[in-house]
Amino acid sequence: MNPLYLLIVIEFVVIHLLTHLLLPFNIKISRRYNILALPSERRIHKTAIPEAGGLCFAIPIIVAQASFGLLSGDPALGRMLLQLSGVGLLAIALGLWDDKYESHANYKLIWQLSIGVIMYFIGYRVLYLTNPLGEHFVLGWMSFPVTILWYLIILNAINLIDGMDGLASGISAIVCAVLLIVGIKEGNLLVITICAFLLAGSSAFLFYNFFPAKIFLGETGALFIGLNIAAISTAGSSQFKGITSMTLMIPLAVMAVPLLDVALAVVRRVRFGNIFRADKAHIHHTMLAFGFSQKAISIIVYIVTLLFGLIAIGFSFSSKKILFSVLLGLLAFMVVIAYMLMRQEQKK
Repeated sequence: MNPLYLLIVIEFVVIHLLTHLLLPFNIKISRRYNILALPSERRIHKTAIPEAGGLCFAIPIIVAQASFGLLSGDPALGRMLLQLSGVGLLAIALGLWDDKYESHANYKLIWQLSIGVIMYFIGYRVLYLTNPLGEHFVLGWMSFPVTILWYLIILNAINLIDGMDGLASGISAIVCAVLLIVGIKEGNLLVITICAFLLAGSSAFLFYNFFPAKIFLGETGALFIGLNIAAISTAGSSQFKGITSMTLMIPLAVMAVPLLDVALAVVRRVRFGNIFRADKAHIHHTMLAFGFSQKAISIIVYIVTLLFGLIAIGFSFSSKKILFSVLLGLLAFMVVIAYMLMRQEQKK
């Protein structure tokens, strides 16, 4: 076995165990410093729940990324991981501030834009777009705005889907597992490392975040997870041992549910004249209003995410045309179902 793969396995186990060990301290710290999600009109929980749960897995992951980068013996890989761990520190600092003081949406947008710009300049870029009918599109100068847009979309997708116990952390674990399989198939060590570490942390956190949640991700966890998932996507098509099959099509497929929720939220909020206006009309809120329990909603969304994940894995093994057609059909079906549910909810 490649010694680096063994090191990934060891650090995977360490991250998973440390997340379990640090979580009780995370809860105590959140309560002590009053970092709590209080009940409100736009939240569904009825009691104060500790927030900033992302600290218990983000810190071990950051340490693992930095240490693996130093020990890898590969200058390019080491630089990318060390820089990612630095941006990860920035993300949890900004997220912790928001969990404590609830920053205005405009400030959050500035943070997200800044993270996208930083990630572009350290090498996590969208260089190509998948063309299911032929060769990949080379973006050229369009790489910069597309990269920034991609980070904005993913960061907000994780943030918006994090409105119910276990939803964001469970989806993140599935997404990481799927992208890890693709990374292993393509032999991209950077993708494998980021996926494995985030999978270790998010799966451990899910034990405490699934309904009834003992602690929430908060902006601290959502921003960190969004950063790393977006980084995984762009690491595949970066100048570091590029993965031609991971040119946004695979991440788009496996992230179908949160990305659809973002799209519907944007359309909905534009209709009401304020894109930053928070509401309780997300897919999971609508399902809750129809009588589904939180556990049932989470499991349904997990299954749908896994289904799209299997399709995503298929992109790297089969004809892009066939799988693209299947993906479009499933997405169209989901859009129709989501639209019908929301129309029915509005009539109540």
